[in-house]
Amino acid sequence: MSEMLFESPAELAAYAAGRVAELCQKAVAEKGVCHLVLAGGTTPRLCYDLLRQMPLPWASLHIWFGDERCLPVGDAERNDTMADAALLRHVPIPAAQIHRMAAEEGPESAAAAYAALLAAAPVMDIVLLGMGEDGHTASLFPANPALTDVRLAVPVYNSPKPPAERVSMGYSALNAARHRILMVTGKGKADALARIRAGERLPIAAIADGEWLMDRAAMGSTD
Repeated sequence: MSEMLFESPAELAAYAAGRVAELCQKAVAEKGVCHLVLAGGTTPRLCYDLLRQMPLPWASLHIWFGDERCLPVGDAERNDTMADAALLRHVPIPAAQIHRMAAEEGPESAAAAYAALLAAAPVMDIVLLGMGEDGHTASLFPANPALTDVRLAVPVYNSPKPPAERVSMGYSALNAARHRILMVTGKGKADALARIRAGERLPIAAIADGEWLMDRAAMGSTD
């Protein structure tokens, strides 16, 4: 686990975009392809806005999603809708290389289909993750049965944040990735982050060997 502290979400997003670009280029140089897992949320969106302006080997990227909300295709609250607006519609990634979660089909069906896709795919190269104010990451929430589901993709019910039904990559997929970048910003995250740093096992704490990028507000500091 490594940690880096930034003055603002914008500064953090700029570093994250540069880091993702670096890792993507390295993966493509080494094996001709890069598998990148996108996160939802405000800070990742800032990262995507910057990433799309970079000269990456877009045609060699495969895009995956860490989680998705069980809403209709195109709904403004879906993570892939945000990713389309911020990144995907602006760059020449072949449509067949954008692997969306069919969350509109419901948690069980979508999780089973995505688990099958992941089982047939190489290990993910880069996973981007955010953190909620309760310490959740992707759609892995505290005390939720999905936390102990060992499948590559898991159905999620009774989310404390709407919508109640979701699909998430499980820990088995997230922790198998070559690189995990965790982005934590805002004073609303300070309590959960302090608890994690004190040893509490909130869901994001089970992510192995991540690069933790945090801003001063999340660290409870305004100095």
